[in-house]
Amino acid sequence: MTAFASRRGAHGAMSWTWELRSVNGRGLDLRLRLPDGVPGLEPLVRGALTGALTRGNVTVNLRLQRDTTSDGLTLDEAQLGRVLTALAQVEARALDEGLTLAQPTPADVLGFRGVVGGGEADEDPSLLNALKADLDATLEEFLAMRADEGAALYTVLRGQIDQIDTLATEAAAAAADRLDETRESVRAALNRVLEETRDVDEDRLAQELALIAIKQDVTEEIDRLRAHVEAARKLLDDPKPAGRRLDFLAQEFNREANTICSKSQSRALTAVGLELKAAIEQMREQVQNVE
Repeated sequence: MTAFASRRGAHGAMSWTWELRSVNGRGLDLRLRLPDGVPGLEPLVRGALTGALTRGNVTVNLRLQRDTTSDGLTLDEAQLGRVLTALAQVEARALDEGLTLAQPTPADVLGFRGVVGGGEADEDPSLLNALKADLDATLEEFLAMRADEGAALYTVLRGQIDQIDTLATEAAAAAADRLDETRESVRAALNRVLEETRDVDEDRLAQELALIAIKQDVTEEIDRLRAHVEAARKLLDDPKPAGRRLDFLAQEFNREANTICSKSQSRALTAVGLELKAAIEQMREQVQNVE
């Protein structure tokens, strides 16, 4: 289901913005856009989302900023020393190879990870706790929006399942009305055969007529449709995630509708079968949004 939630927060000199958004998906696909420098952040986010969600393409974006106006920039002397040593080694190796490298500027050196800021984000475990608290609050808002959409989707799906149930009843009525039409067509075909054939095996004839009746009978398909309708209603009323099971039922609905159309031998029954297929396809599309 689609949803969006965002939240701003701050802790000491750090401020951030969480954003969660999702679109429909058959499984759970997490796309995390998280800053470096906060150990344990990615597994924390993945754990929170996989514990709360089972379907959807979910994007998580965290923008983390440091306020440098209050306490100014700080240098991590140890990290600066490591960076300068590494730069000197690179320059020496380049000279050995006969290459001349441009000298890095102070801005280039400051751009190396950990040189500016003294690794505050890495060393402050309370920052991760603060981020988690805001993530939990954002996720709660996100789930509330999904729940609202789910309630609306429940109404839509319930109506579509009711429509399929009604069409199954119409199919049964059309199949019953088809009997007289079938008898007439079989009788006409039989008369044509008898005109051209003098010797008729009565037992064989009875068997062939029985086979025709069996091939055209859609009672089992209609009974299975009604059973699937009841199963779908129970899944909708079940608080557990049911998207994949509803998707499977939609496939079974379509299988029965296809069989009814192939057996119909009647314009009225074919028309009902086509309406069934259209209703089932609409239901299947909506089921892709279900958790």
